[in-house]
Amino acid sequence: MMKTMILSAALFAGLAAQAQKHVYEDLLVLYVDEKYEKCMEKALTYTEGDDTKKDALPFLYISMCNFEMSKVEKYAVDYPKAGRDALKWAEKYRKKDKEKEFFNNYEDYWSSLNTMAGETGENLIDDPKGLSKAKANFDAMTGYYPENPGPWMMLALVQYKSNLAKEGDLSMTAFDKAIDAAGDIKTLPRDQQKLLKNALIRYADYLVSKGQRDKARKYATIGKDVFMEEPDFKGMWESL
Repeated sequence: MMKTMILSAALFAGLAAQAQKHVYEDLLVLYVDEKYEKCMEKALTYTEGDDTKKDALPFLYISMCNFEMSKVEKYAVDYPKAGRDALKWAEKYRKKDKEKEFFNNYEDYWSSLNTMAGETGENLIDDPKGLSKAKANFDAMTGYYPENPGPWMMLALVQYKSNLAKEGDLSMTAFDKAIDAAGDIKTLPRDQQKLLKNALIRYADYLVSKGQRDKARKYATIGKDVFMEEPDFKGMWESL
């Protein structure tokens, strides 16, 4: 399903590619044919070419290829960091597409990438030895999708747990800005809602552990009207 949506998005993006010198149909064909290594190798040449290194789409294809390879066992030996590289190249892509000329055409991909990155980060966040990797995950998420509120709060939580208070405060400022810009959180994509809910629960629990119950209730209130029917959020709310 995601491949079909990406194919449609790529064809639509081609119509809007006036700012780019190439439509990159060759990358699209390789990607759809699941020739991820060849697609990535070809895309890398575009990121280094004088005429194409400023174009955004090759960076996106490298991210998408790494993401797909991260899910297939046969690539594990040669590409052990494919999941992290998917995030890294997504960040590089967003720096080339600051005005989101193509970004919104790939919503299915961002949803899938967000889910992978969020779940991986959450699996690491409770392990003191995993905090640095969790920080890298959530930092990357805020890099390629700064409009997504949940990763900002998760990043702040990791920073606070890592005794990086100033950095945590900056991330919470960014969270406040993102959540205000998001408007009605019921309209957020499901993957963003899920990570936001989990972030609110985790951050509230953290604040309570620091004796800041009032602040915990303030932030938990953000999700009260949306997540109260979900047992984990309801349990957190009733404990405040």
